[in-house]
Amino acid sequence: MTTLEELNYCYDFVLNLTIESGKVIRDAFQGSKKIETKAGDWDLVTQYDKKIEAILIDNLARRFPTHKFIGEETVSHSNFLPELTNVPTWLIDPIDGTTNFVHSFPHTCISIALAVNKELEIGIVYNPILEQLFTARRGHGAFLNGKPIKSSNVEELEHSLLCLEASYATIEDIRDIILGRLEAFVSIAHGIRTMGSAALTLCHVAMGAVEGYHSDNLMPWDVAAGVLIIREAGGMVIDTNGGEFNVMSPKLIAVGNCRLAKELVKLIKHADIKTHQRSLLLQTMK
Repeated sequence: MTTLEELNYCYDFVLNLTIESGKVIRDAFQGSKKIETKAGDWDLVTQYDKKIEAILIDNLARRFPTHKFIGEETVSHSNFLPELTNVPTWLIDPIDGTTNFVHSFPHTCISIALAVNKELEIGIVYNPILEQLFTARRGHGAFLNGKPIKSSNVEELEHSLLCLEASYATIEDIRDIILGRLEAFVSIAHGIRTMGSAALTLCHVAMGAVEGYHSDNLMPWDVAAGVLIIREAGGMVIDTNGGEFNVMSPKLIAVGNCRLAKELVKLIKHADIKTHQRSLLLQTMK
């Protein structure tokens, strides 16, 4: 059991560490980067991703030796996703929006969350380029630079600004599904945005800047902090099928309110049916 006093200490420690680590991004932002690929040409990593993750894990491990870690670069290197247990566990994305970072596009951030007994307790998303610090503690609200934030109460899709990560359409196996859903979003929404950072997009849902965000192609470290921030801002995160969200297998719909969630579930299901029918038709024509 982790006490409130211990969680307060964890929060203060990791907040200072995250802000300090943000200097690495800020200092390297305009310069050249050594770029490698992981899962594909679209999945980039730089020496700074590795450097920041090492800073975070090394310092946290020294201060909290019994805690566990699920970090993007550590997992990518081992090709093994650890199980989330009841032990206090930090979920870390050292640079979310690496492609943005490589191109000096300012939507890039550090995302870090603490789960205790599999429950998200602390969430921090920090964009040091635009000086946006999103924070949340379970049961204590969500904040941007210390000021409370609230998710949108817009309930109609046609009045909503929606986010979808269209660049995943570069992956051939899921291209038709992604483009089908994109077409459905474009056809009804007020507007569509692609930020290139899941963590920051989730925070924009939390602050009410966008009404909804959907992606099936994320990892736990992409979403853990942002999910808590949304929940604490009054929004909700569910599975794409409308069920309970699983942070370790994150297929998500993140929205400002319940009614919009139901509308997005229906929209996505209808889009997938159309995509499947189109695929069958093309096969019969061959």
